[in-house]
Amino acid sequence: MLFEFLILEGAQAGLSWSTILAKRDNYRRAFDHFDPVVVAHYDARKVEELLANPGIVRNRLKITSAIANARAFLAIREEFGSFDTYVWRFVNGRPIRNTWRSGELPAHTIESDAMSKDLKIRGFKFVGTTICYAFMQAVGMVNDHEKGCFRYGRKL
Repeated sequence: MLFEFLILEGAQAGLSWSTILAKRDNYRRAFDHFDPVVVAHYDARKVEELLANPGIVRNRLKITSAIANARAFLAIREEFGSFDTYVWRFVNGRPIRNTWRSGELPAHTIESDAMSKDLKIRGFKFVGTTICYAFMQAVGMVNDHEKGCFRYGRKL
């Protein structure tokens, strides 16, 4: 699931989330249900197949980055035992519960800056700090519901 979220966040760069959500099932089929072992072995023929698939965003850089990211994902999994163990280090193993008021929500944080920098060093693409922050929110590492939101007080 973490690999899927990371790839979808990268695919969303420069587009609306609704575009990617509408294509999510197509992405799952096109990218072999986001199995990083399978994606890491994609070749030029598979890239061309994906570029011809109208059900996904047909951007060569985003497609080839998903393949590179699968390989880097597997390397992290090998080094840390799981990608989960690796990413949770950026929030000291606990979800961050922010207390933003309306209009205060940042596009990135110190934690997403650190994650982005480290992922890039490890060979990941399309993992800028804003993408990393969106990823952290999506997977529950950060709770950014505003204080007045009914979801704010709920446990992550």
